[in-house]
Amino acid sequence: MGAKRRGAAAAAAAGKKRGKRDVCAELCAALSDPALKERATEAWERGESLQHEAAVVEPVPFRHGVIPGFLADAAFAEALRDELLGLSFRRRQNDLLSLQQSEDLGGRPEPHIAALRHALCEQFRAWLSAVTQIELEPTLDISCAKYEYTDVLLCHDDKLEGRRIAFILYLVPAWEKSDGGTLDLYSTDGHLEPEQIIKSLVPSWNTLVFFEVSPVSFHQVSEVLSPKRRLSLSGWFHGARAAPPRSPPRSPQPPRSPPPPRSPPRSPQLPRSPHLPSDHEILYEWINEVYLDMDSQAQIQEEFEERSEILLRDFLKKEKHQLLCEALESKDIQWSSRGPANKRLYEAADEDSLPEGLKKFLRFLRSEALFLLLSNFTGLKLHFLAPSEEDEDAGEGQAADSAGHSSPKAEQEATEAGADGSPQQPGSVAEAQDGEAQNGSGSTPVCTGELRHWTHGHYTLVHDTQATEFALDLLFYCGCGDWDPAYGGFTSYIARGEDEELLTVNPEENCLALVYRDRETLKFVKYINHQSLAGQGQQPRRRFWDFSFVYYE
Repeated sequence: MGAKRRGAAAAAAAGKKRGKRDVCAELCAALSDPALKERATEAWERGESLQHEAAVVEPVPFRHGVIPGFLADAAFAEALRDELLGLSFRRRQNDLLSLQQSEDLGGRPEPHIAALRHALCEQFRAWLSAVTQIELEPTLDISCAKYEYTDVLLCHDDKLEGRRIAFILYLVPAWEKSDGGTLDLYSTDGHLEPEQIIKSLVPSWNTLVFFEVSPVSFHQVSEVLSPKRRLSLSGWFHGARAAPPRSPPRSPQPPRSPPPPRSPPRSPQLPRSPHLPSDHEILYEWINEVYLDMDSQAQIQEEFEERSEILLRDFLKKEKHQLLCEALESKDIQWSSRGPANKRLYEAADEDSLPEGLKKFLRFLRSEALFLLLSNFTGLKLHFLAPSEEDEDAGEGQAADSAGHSSPKAEQEATEAGADGSPQQPGSVAEAQDGEAQNGSGSTPVCTGELRHWTHGHYTLVHDTQATEFALDLLFYCGCGDWDPAYGGFTSYIARGEDEELLTVNPEENCLALVYRDRETLKFVKYINHQSLAGQGQQPRRRFWDFSFVYYE
């Protein structure tokens, strides 16, 4: 090849490389239309609606906008999608979400990703700043998410220091509302808590949604119900915290009547109460007798003290468990939804509406006899007869059945035998409360709890106001004979600030779970997904119940 031809070939190759590097993301023409920008700015500022084929601005339930055809070049959008699908994704699963997410795309070298990032930081940022009147910084957080069947992102507000505008660019195939994966926007109540979904935005190819991040910007990505892949780019523009608006001087006004009182929160803390007086005979009425054997109790306590958790299978007598399951099917039970959605969603029973058998079981869970039995199971001081650490230290070296009651076996004997060694009479455990007062014991052990109903779409989340105390959790399950953990509905324990699970408790029929947690341990019930609705034979997997109690020393 001649030098002239070699030079021409080299120049052509260099031109191709420059062309590859010089990929440009052209945004839709609407963003360059001064008249449309002025109308959008006015609608945003006044809290009014703007309906235009090139851009939509809405004030309800919080200020947001939709820009269809965001990328002007269809070929660019397709090439961007292909680059994104070539990235490495990691599966993320915790209380709030289940999805696959890329690393932050701020430094990715792929040409279409880099070109979009540049266009967002320059042209789109300038347009957003003008419309929202928020001075946005020239940097942004951006990543890619893949949602597949049963993936979900539950209710949250996106608030984090510096975030001002959130955005999502959808690169999805043809999508219907029945496919799930909608962006659901919540209204809020007088306590600035999410109240109900009042708008659902269906993902659409090459459409960008943006909204102002605020204390009321509660939203979720509903569960994906389709085998289609829901691919999106999302992130946040940052800016200085908004200053509170100044109030203009006002002329004197007549005194106003006081505002109506706010309604109470929809999720008040459950009341705590000490045990109910009871005789030990209540244990023999309900519990599988293997767990009333003193040697078994000692073995359970040894295992619990080593692991801080234990599962007691076939805990109730079979006939008692069967009666509970039948009573739970009663149509007379009144169930109320527990919220708000950024903390929990399930149904709790109104105890006054329960059949007598369920009321008796709740009284059993609050009974003095069970408090003492739980002390024997765990070594915790949930009853004045249970030895404290000081008692155990003082009694070290003494016989297990000494007057100090330093063993679970001795504690049980104390409830079953009088001073002369004869069996105690009914009611004698309750009467011994007088001794508790005389002994001047410390804080009184208390418990709190409820009967809960779980089905598709239910969950609880870790949140800032979740109680973090030393406590013993008790979970007892009914109606979950063939429940699969793949459906969700299991209770997970995590360390504060971590996603990795320390322990998972799966719903299991007639099983009592006991878990001791400290101040740094949080818990949640995993979202119950669409798979729970799939039946096998004549046994559809749809729901279960649990009795959820917490005991405090």
